[in-house]
Amino acid sequence: MSDADARGGLSVDSLGVDYALAQLSSSLRFLLDVTPLNAEDAREAFLADGREPEFIYRAVDTDPKVLSAVLDDIDLGRVEEPILAQLLRRKHRELHQQFEMIGARDTDDFLPLSIELYGGVSTELRETAERLIGQVTPPERAETRVDAQQFLALAESEIEHYRSVDPDIEMHAEIRPDVSGVLVSGNTLLIGPETSVDARRADALLQHEVGTHLVTQVNGAVQPIKTLGSGLAGYDETQEGLAVLAEIACGGLTSGRLRQLAARVVTVHRRTSGADFVEAHRALTEVGFPASAAFTTVMRVYRSGGLTKDAIYLRGVLDLLTHIRAGGELDLFFLGKFALEDLPLVEDLHGRGILQPATLQPRYAADPLARERLSRAAETTSLSELLEGEPA
Repeated sequence: MSDADARGGLSVDSLGVDYALAQLSSSLRFLLDVTPLNAEDAREAFLADGREPEFIYRAVDTDPKVLSAVLDDIDLGRVEEPILAQLLRRKHRELHQQFEMIGARDTDDFLPLSIELYGGVSTELRETAERLIGQVTPPERAETRVDAQQFLALAESEIEHYRSVDPDIEMHAEIRPDVSGVLVSGNTLLIGPETSVDARRADALLQHEVGTHLVTQVNGAVQPIKTLGSGLAGYDETQEGLAVLAEIACGGLTSGRLRQLAARVVTVHRRTSGADFVEAHRALTEVGFPASAAFTTVMRVYRSGGLTKDAIYLRGVLDLLTHIRAGGELDLFFLGKFALEDLPLVEDLHGRGILQPATLQPRYAADPLARERLSRAAETTSLSELLEGEPA
């Protein structure tokens, strides 16, 4: 086998550019850098006095202008494969946008940059979210909850399942004192020490974070095209939609979770429409959201000046359900992290043997009941219909 065949027919120059972009992308801690360090203290203060919270952010390791200069030195003209060149040009632009956003934290420039990267909220999406909030009854407080240590144990057990498939995979979980909630950064699941998860939601959260975000990171990282591990441009929306589909597939879409996804959309709309933090929080509590949970939703959207990313969860899952309804499959989405709009390009690369089969499949993929749930979801007129027979 020639070197070119071993590389899927891609030249060393092409793969060198891909590798450089993947390395730069993997070094970026975007969500950590735009998320407050003092979220829990700010929550306590806000619930006590109701005044606009003041957030503190971590120091950025490397000046974003330096990272942009490094990015500009990557010669995209060396990429010979046309489809790969198109994908990498878009990734190059996206990295510039993210570096610029980090440099604009807590300024008036951040929100417009966020809208440019993640979009805002269409009238149709806002109306869908408002209908869901009106249709779905607020849940009662869960009697049984899983704390950070317990969730870490569950996550490590889930990761061991995937290690039994491939002992060489790089996938980890840890509790981090500078994290609020649960999130994935690179190949690591980070859990905030104050994390408290409804026990009915624990498996769904594992399938979201481990079974989707970590599985696709591992699969993408071993592809010849390394940016599939760190994520091609615009991957977030499809990735979060796929993760919500995982929640549906394992029967973990609760009324509280569905209202949360809808609340994120309407809160993004309020932020882009000029409402302040206090107004956005009040609007959620008036429709039945607990004050503490409402704070988390508003904090996520208002952090750093206005992060519109949270609208993509509901938008992403609705787009993927439309894809399934039209006869589309999900298999290729587990090759790595990429956007639904890039599926034809990924299909082409896969069909020519440039991309390899996925190393891992999410646990739920082999469950006939999970496939039945997804088929039913694709045919529903409203996600609220999926709550029938599921825990409220």
